[in-house]
Amino acid sequence: MKLPNSEITQKLTSTFLKFSCLSLIVLMLCSHDLYVKMETYFLQPNQKATLSLYNGTFEKSENIITRDRMLDASIVAHGKREAINPSQWQDKDSTITQLHFKTGNAGTYVAGVSTKARNIALTAEKFNSYLKHDGVLDMLEYRTKNDLLANDAVESYQKHVKAMYQVGDTKTDDWKTVLGYPIEFIPQENPYETYTGETLEVQLLLNGQPLSNQLVYANHISGKNTHSHDDKSHAHTNGTSHSHDHKHAEKEHSHSHINDEKHSHAHNSEEEHTHTSGQQLRTNAQGMVTVHLPEDGIYYLRTIHMTEVTDNPELTHESKWATLTFEASHKHDSSTHTHNDEHQHEEEGIPMWIFIVGSLVVIGLLFVVFRKKS
Repeated sequence: MKLPNSEITQKLTSTFLKFSCLSLIVLMLCSHDLYVKMETYFLQPNQKATLSLYNGTFEKSENIITRDRMLDASIVAHGKREAINPSQWQDKDSTITQLHFKTGNAGTYVAGVSTKARNIALTAEKFNSYLKHDGVLDMLEYRTKNDLLANDAVESYQKHVKAMYQVGDTKTDDWKTVLGYPIEFIPQENPYETYTGETLEVQLLLNGQPLSNQLVYANHISGKNTHSHDDKSHAHTNGTSHSHDHKHAEKEHSHSHINDEKHSHAHNSEEEHTHTSGQQLRTNAQGMVTVHLPEDGIYYLRTIHMTEVTDNPELTHESKWATLTFEASHKHDSSTHTHNDEHQHEEEGIPMWIFIVGSLVVIGLLFVVFRKKS
């Protein structure tokens, strides 16, 4: 029986749409970064807060993380590491996995999540596109130089993510805790004792050892508490103001790469987002990168370490993904921003110490004069 042309067209269209959707889903699933994200990383003791797992980009989550995928989920504070009960996680809109909790005592906290490995098969075209889109440029270059761009891939991938948040004003040493993930970012100083306009040294470990010559991307967005410095000053509660050298734009910012190339990008949810925007860094022999903190905001680091697999016939590649998030703010230097009566007197008239010394000298002279007369 011969089908009408319209029915044949309809079946072909339906098949094409199904294939296109499946291809899109496969590509999306293999190119999702995972982040531990918060509205603000500056919290107060006993405050209600939420940890969100963003599986996609830093600004948009596409999929939840099922509990059976989590090898580890824990929080470190005051020298103790506590596992997060899987039942405490909740899913929001089928795209974001969240943990609602109440903060404890003041200190610097670390939250981490590590996932099991999963396999995914990709055609050569999709694999090459994914390498370029997600910034796995070393593997893309290797495939290009060795005439492997036409080879399909079966990749085993796993993700290991961390966030650091500050509760109250007390800084603790928990930021230096190594969670023991297969790949992990370790700051070399407390991010909450590092301020806008400064740099933060971060070490990348692979299986507990420094990972050298690895591409790392660092970027930032405005935080909930980020305020504008359009006029380069802001008022204190007593009406005084101070200036800053850094400037914030409402929607767009630019920054320099190591090679001094500059680019700008807008924080617009409708704009196509790439995984390689921001600072492009490469670890040195000790696995170190220097992250610049040009302005207030939430900073996030990401990397994908990928290798060829030669001892497993079912796989061609293995990748380990790592991210780190924290928030940076400017420093209020009390030595230069003192607003008291003594400071005002020093600016407006004779410094107090000169007045006191001068008075003692006058009294001494008068004493000598009256003594001679007597």
